[in-house]
Amino acid sequence: MAEIYIGYDFKVTPLQPGVEILIAELGYAGFESFVETETGATAYVQKEEWNENILEDIQILESDEFEISYTFEEIKQTNWNEEWEKNFNPIVVDDVCAVRAPFHDKFDTEYDIIIEPKMSFGTGHHETTHMMIQHILKTDFKGKSVLDMGCGTGVLAILAEMRGAKTLDAIDIDNWCYLNSIENVERNHCKNITVYEGDASLLAGKTYDIIIANINRNILLNDIKTYASCLNANGALFLSGFYNDDIPIIEEECSKHMLKLSEKIERNKWVALKFLN
Repeated sequence: MAEIYIGYDFKVTPLQPGVEILIAELGYAGFESFVETETGATAYVQKEEWNENILEDIQILESDEFEISYTFEEIKQTNWNEEWEKNFNPIVVDDVCAVRAPFHDKFDTEYDIIIEPKMSFGTGHHETTHMMIQHILKTDFKGKSVLDMGCGTGVLAILAEMRGAKTLDAIDIDNWCYLNSIENVERNHCKNITVYEGDASLLAGKTYDIIIANINRNILLNDIKTYASCLNANGALFLSGFYNDDIPIIEEECSKHMLKLSEKIERNKWVALKFLN
């Protein structure tokens, strides 16, 4: 029997960066698939995951900078792959790394990552994934042990292996992301990535040279202590999934665990930070 979904149609003014911010926040709230439209975006969540308060933590809806209205309705399962093929466009980061679907033509870039996104979050289109790719491109991964926490599609772990990482763990709490990451790891012929389904409790007894965590602010604040304990000497921690205004509280928590802010990339109010121990 087909799963039942709730579809929300959002009208957003101004469109950008409003739609980017809205989609990111909806992804963290449990929405599984998104289609950008001429007036905003349509977002889908499984009916069994839906509740009448699902939008209460969507900060952008309370923002004075954007005018957002929406309607929602119950819908039957749709052909998500067909929707992605119509709406998923390839991206190129800094003329060095391309992220594309299998049905796109290959780019003449140093790194070519093929992602079958389906419902997973993290295709490179969102600001935070884009900035994390930039950080990875500027960092030496040769021979390093790496953790990609909240891996989504697995795109960051895949790029880290392409950059020379020796051993990599990719972890996501969402079953769809877990399965999609396995598929994308295989699709990109990666040999050093192990994908796990779960949360930071899986990190007990593990250590890494580099930790990448592109998750929402509250989860990061809760887990920074764990990341710090898992980071080898002279290690690097990359964090994203939050706004420029959140930097003080993130930096404060990191400083409690002897992590110092080293570098910041900002894109449309989103930031990606590099910390060193």
